Amino acid sequence: MTTPLGSGREWTDPLCPVARTVDLVGDRWSLLIVRDAMDGASTFTDFQQRLGIARNILTDRLRKLVDQGILTTSTLPGGKRHTYQLTAPGQDLFTLIVALRQWGERHTFTPDEPHSTLVDHTGTPLPQLRPENHRGDPVTAETTRVRKVGEVRGPA
Repeated sequence: MTTPLGSGREWTDPLCPVARTVDLVGDRWSLLIVRDAMDGASTFTDFQQRLGIARNILTDRLRKLVDQGILTTSTLPGGKRHTYQLTAPGQDLFTLIVALRQWGERHTFTPDEPHSTLVDHTGTPLPQLRPENHRGDPVTAETTRVRKVGEVRGPA
């Protein structure tokens, strides 16, 4: 079994997967760095130019994302510059980034306001992500609940 990200750290809410995820990648710059890494950014300069982020903040966030196992680094020839790549757990944040993007498309733009669009390899926009239960039926906050640690499993 692999060691989970953030092992040994103190968590805001140790029993909640949402809180642990937010503890690792929940600030604005970290998520935007992950987004841009998914879109091909790989060097400090790439991230700084795309984001317009201060050097000290970018340095801090990149270090944290590497330390937390979201990004990995390799040294370019000459030994002075690094490239950053998403690790498997970093790549696994794709669904989260898509969900944030789609929420933003629905709730932060007017219907006629232009915005970037995420498309598949054919150029077709992705369909809306929708959580489903084991039967493939859509689920919502009203049709689900969180089973707390130590709680006995109830009826299905």
